[in-house]
Amino acid sequence: QVQLVESGGGLVQPGGSLRLSCTGSGLSLNYYAIGWFRQAPGKEREGVSCIVSSDGITKYADFVKGRFTISGDNAKNTVFLQMDDLKPEDTAVYYCAAVFDSKCRVYGMDYWGKGTLVTVSS
Repeated sequence: QVQLVESGGGLVQPGGSLRLSCTGSGLSLNYYAIGWFRQAPGKEREGVSCIVSSDGITKYADFVKGRFTISGDNAKNTVFLQMDDLKPEDTAVYYCAAVFDSKCRVYGMDYWGKGTLVTVSS
């Protein structure tokens, strides 16, 4: 059974940091494009970042460039999203998703996690 499990969300003050993890079971994340998405209350889901570990490709949405860093640990079968300088507008449920492709996508993902809540507030 394929599963993606996110962790690392929580409450953080503006300017703070969090590191989200996406751990896979039943699949090797190294062979997939892994995306982080988020959905804020009342808003549509949007792509945040993506990694294709086998090709060393990383991509970021403009609104997180310079603040978020995506990385992978093949030994742990985990993809991380390091989030620094968090802002209240980053508040959302963050999801990771995997697609069997060598290119990043924002649609047609094969597997989704259940999400982890990030709240940025003072």
